[in-house]
Amino acid sequence: MMTSPLLRPSLHHFLSLRLLGTAGTAAPRTGERLAVAPSQGFAADALHAALTFEDPSAFRVKSFGELLRALGVFQLCSVPVLVNNCGKLMSVARTLLGKRGFALLMRPSVYAQFVAGESEGEITHSMEKMSTLGLRPMLAVPIEEDLGESTGERRYNDNLASMLECVDMSHSNAWSKDPMMQLKITALLSPELCVKLTTLLSEQQYDLDLLVRAMDGEPISFPGLQESENTHFLCGLQRLNKVGETSANKVRVLVDAEYTYMNPALSLVTMAMMKKFNQDGAWIWNTYQCYLKESRSLLLEAVRLSISESFCLGVKLVRGAYMDKERKLANSEGWSEPVHESWEHTNDSYNGSLDILLELISRDPQRYRIIVATHNEESVRRAVQRMGELGIDKDGGSVCFGQLLGMCDHVSLTLAQQGYLVYKSVPYGSVDSTLPYLVRRAQENRTVLQGIRKERDLLRLELHRRLRQGLRQGS
Repeated sequence: MMTSPLLRPSLHHFLSLRLLGTAGTAAPRTGERLAVAPSQGFAADALHAALTFEDPSAFRVKSFGELLRALGVFQLCSVPVLVNNCGKLMSVARTLLGKRGFALLMRPSVYAQFVAGESEGEITHSMEKMSTLGLRPMLAVPIEEDLGESTGERRYNDNLASMLECVDMSHSNAWSKDPMMQLKITALLSPELCVKLTTLLSEQQYDLDLLVRAMDGEPISFPGLQESENTHFLCGLQRLNKVGETSANKVRVLVDAEYTYMNPALSLVTMAMMKKFNQDGAWIWNTYQCYLKESRSLLLEAVRLSISESFCLGVKLVRGAYMDKERKLANSEGWSEPVHESWEHTNDSYNGSLDILLELISRDPQRYRIIVATHNEESVRRAVQRMGELGIDKDGGSVCFGQLLGMCDHVSLTLAQQGYLVYKSVPYGSVDSTLPYLVRRAQENRTVLQGIRKERDLLRLELHRRLRQGLRQGS
């Protein structure tokens, strides 16, 4: 796959050999005890016990109906044929039941499990409940495009209005002390242009200052683009600039990574936004997909760039969700596969990148921030362990954790109960508007969905406890 010269690895002059050496550190083995000082005593034992994530009491904050709904939805999600064909099945159901009937079926089940609501009142109710549990919302407008789905300038301007509403909703409500939201650049800039930019970036470098000037409204002519493409790029950069201006110093904007055939362009634009808006804090963040072989070098180059261009760096660290599509595309095009050969290699990649960021944060917590966006319990334990070893405050704001709404609550709730900062990725909107988003997330995360046996078992234990308790009280 093509990589921008802007993103070539060359960090040795900026990071010490000790820091680079942490990249290959192996993850702690399952069951390994967290390293803590003897003086921490009982608190350390309690923390270690909690971070086995095997206590169903984390679910005591959920209502009986919420337990039943989660169990039912997770049972469906554990059936591969349903997850793999969920888009087709939902389309058939919508045709047979009609729009109203389909909404009545979805709202109390899958929609209620994974979506905050449609109206501001529904969203507010969901967010206030989340806040009482010690969790923070990270709102996500369910808008994105892939190749062949571009809808024209007017649609992108409509998407911008939705993004600005999301900024306002995130900031104007008292749900979170430090609000975050997610942004997909392909909601504001066509995927086709992003692919062309990625191709161009493999041959020539675009200066960040050029993009910043274009964001400010200067009529820049970018080399390699046709007039219509250049015009659309300028419009897209100005839309992104509007998001940056509206959110700066109020809401942290986490830019999602997408497919490797457009990621270099997305990173270029995101770095330009960082240069403009991250001078005094990390308000624009980029996402790094650790299932990609080049993820470590991309992360190190981002650190180098943040130093040379004098901006703060915010990182959303994920394993990645497009593995199957990336492999199929590489095979069909005759490219080498961009993703790691095995789950173990991906884990090593994730944990090594995590170590690099945590080391940087321990040295300068104002300049670097990370959201450990994972459902993997070992990576969560590793992050907690390293935070303790490096003296990073659990509530200082430089390190937080993230999971999807409706999933991995046994991890999210346990972390929150232990005082760590935890965000849940929260899509919102109507059943129709969120359906394509939910289908894509289900297909991208089907390995996770099919592996939620532990959470399902913990939900059953809590349900059985309540039933026994009810029987005792009734006797």
